[in-house]
Amino acid sequence: MANASNAPATDAPDAAAMAAAGDDAAEARAAVWTDAAMIAALIAVDPAGLGGVHIKAWPSPVRHRWLDLMKEMMGPGRPFRWVPVSAPESRLLGGLDLTATLEAGRPMVAKGLLAEADGGVLVATMAERMATETAARITQTMDRGAVTLERDGLTRQFDTRFGLIALDESDTDEDGPPAALLDRLAFSLTLEGLRHDDDLPALFLAEEVAAARQRLPKVTIGDPHVEALCRTAAALAIGSIRAELLAVRAACASAALDGRREVDEDDALLAARLVLSHRARALPAPPQQQDDDEQQPPPPPEDDAQTDEPETPPDLPDQPDEPEADTDRDDLADNAGEEDRMVDAAQAAIPQDLLNRLIAGQGARAANRSAKGKQKKIAGARRGRPTGTRRGMPGGGERLNVIETLRSAAPWQPLRRAQGQVAHDGVQVRADDFRITKFKQRAETTSIFVVDASGSAALARLAEAKGAVEILLADCYVRRDEVALVAFRGTKADVLLPPTRSSARAKRSLSALPGGGGTPLALGLDAALGVAEGERRRGRRPIVVVLSDGGANIDRAGAAGRAQAKEDALKSAQAMRAAGVQALFVDTSERGRMRGKALAREVAAAMGAEYLPLPAADARALSTAVRARTPADADG
Repeated sequence: MANASNAPATDAPDAAAMAAAGDDAAEARAAVWTDAAMIAALIAVDPAGLGGVHIKAWPSPVRHRWLDLMKEMMGPGRPFRWVPVSAPESRLLGGLDLTATLEAGRPMVAKGLLAEADGGVLVATMAERMATETAARITQTMDRGAVTLERDGLTRQFDTRFGLIALDESDTDEDGPPAALLDRLAFSLTLEGLRHDDDLPALFLAEEVAAARQRLPKVTIGDPHVEALCRTAAALAIGSIRAELLAVRAACASAALDGRREVDEDDALLAARLVLSHRARALPAPPQQQDDDEQQPPPPPEDDAQTDEPETPPDLPDQPDEPEADTDRDDLADNAGEEDRMVDAAQAAIPQDLLNRLIAGQGARAANRSAKGKQKKIAGARRGRPTGTRRGMPGGGERLNVIETLRSAAPWQPLRRAQGQVAHDGVQVRADDFRITKFKQRAETTSIFVVDASGSAALARLAEAKGAVEILLADCYVRRDEVALVAFRGTKADVLLPPTRSSARAKRSLSALPGGGGTPLALGLDAALGVAEGERRRGRRPIVVVLSDGGANIDRAGAAGRAQAKEDALKSAQAMRAAGVQALFVDTSERGRMRGKALAREVAAAMGAEYLPLPAADARALSTAVRARTPADADG
């Protein structure tokens, strides 16, 4: 009876704590959504002046919801252009419109995305993969307010002012967009952890944003607010002067949204929190206690004779000036108070991951990271062995096949002349006639090893995987292949080795992997699928190699149980098959264990993977099997 009566008393606090935690999480998400809505409104008011926003989020309904809000805030008629990561220079800057030129008989210019975005925003997808040349073109245009076209024998200049939304899908800050690009964006927003069904606050209507946009040129900001913003930036060790300028623009935009023509302290506090906090490179110094010597008058001189005759002001008329001096001191005190409030607001808004780095003293190193060497271009069909032609538009590296283009246009010349659609004589070529050369090039492949590190035979499996990885790495300089390693054991799966060609890094990752524990096969397959999808976005071909006996006994939630673990593993395998990822399942079960082989075959069939029973495979045999299933060439 005593135990029964004590049970409700034990469960009630837990339920209350869970409810309180849920409320706190909902409040935190609501605060982030409020900031996200405010950032969208501020950019819509002054897209060119504020530069734009860096969005840290994977493709999701949450990200699409914010982009829809941004588009709604911009209002009708405002450009909203998307820039793919592989956009060629001709699409970015513009160039010769070949179709219009052939029809008109004179050079016709087509505007690029930078010119088309004038007055609106440019959305850069996968900004972490943006090529250095593309980032340089965008930043130069943002600084000059114009784009210069000098290509295809044309010289044009288009005035354009726009904001940029940099969509960042990287896993770490070191892999983010180029630093020069981020320096020109006023805001940074992380949407991770938000839910698409959260209430999105309707802070402003599109009509209110349009009215604020008209009011913005008349908004003024006083010197005290500017000085407070500059001192706040100095307290946070922000080295770029653009931070203060962007904060001033944000404060003015906030005042315009509120229907005022002068910036107040609330506008400046908002600007410090949204613009300066994520740029912090050091935590503000704690307030130092003033020495008593500064609070008290200087000690009396050693000569007592001089202390008997206190000094008096020589000119009595100067005394009325003292109230003005008091007023100046009051103003300085007010400015100092506003600065302290700004510093506190900015410090409270520093993202948690950045705050951890600042506490650890890593902020300066993160600030000085270079974008050089990070960007990897996605290879297009621009090199290799010619293998025929296909219909398409030249430009962006695509090579026009003149002979095949004329051959395609020749049968239609009598009909086109009879119709008289073109005023000039000669061969009449239309867009449908263009033929570009196809190339066959070697496929760039990433082999993703998924190693079962559980159980008593883990050391043998790891030795096989290590030998296979090292052999494959030896060919990387020739084949330009990359290798990744995913290991699962216990209740989790880890990406021990992101895609790389470094043999030294591979050896270090493998040597640090312990063995033993349960078999969360579903988590291992999920992690491998995530790596494979990332490699596809890089333009590479992933191949997943699973080394396991298929005996899953830990489900996705980390609970033990073979039935649920097997069901989760089959679902993960089916997801990989639906994604179209090429896979190879290497059965590492012991000889004579028919039950283990049946499980491995079932998982391999669900994956659509080739089944390779190698209970005692050596590294070279495994490497040969992987190479045999790697495509040698790809058509472009």
